[in-house]
Order: sequence, then C-alpha cells, then structure tokens
Amino acid sequence: MSSLYEAAPSPAVEADASKGLPTYVVGQDRQGHWVALESQGLGGGYFRSREAAFQYAVGETGRRAGAVRLSAEPLRIAL
Repeated sequence: MSSLYEAAPSPAVEADASKGLPTYVVGQDRQGHWVALESQGLGGGYFRSREAAFQYAVGETGRRAGAVRLSAEPLRIAL
C-alpha cells in the first residue's frame, strides 16, 4: 500500500495499479479539504469540491470502471 493515503485499496484497484494503470482515491483530509491521490504517488492534489476531485481523477484514468474510489477514511498527502 502506498504511504500517500491511509485507506486500503480494493483488490480491483490493486490489480489496475500492478498493471501500471493509474488508479485514484478521492476523499477529504483531516482538515476537510478534498483530495485526489494516485495509487503510485505520481499525481493528485487538493480540490475545491468532491466533484472537482472526481472529475480530475476520472479524466486521469481514462474513465475506466473501478479506477476511482471514494475513501471513507481521512486521506493525507505526504510531501
């Protein structure tokens, strides 16, 4: 699991990541900011809304089914 987020990825997300395909997790950090994080730590950032974070992540994954998931746990960006 990447150190960029605290929530464990699903098996489908891990399979896409192992094939080199980008996968993202979208959620809020502990301060309530919306973030999208790429599973391999290669992309992502802070966004104004959940919709903006999802739009970014969906665009980056080529709209692949299951490539973007919502985290119920707080996310953290390791800088």
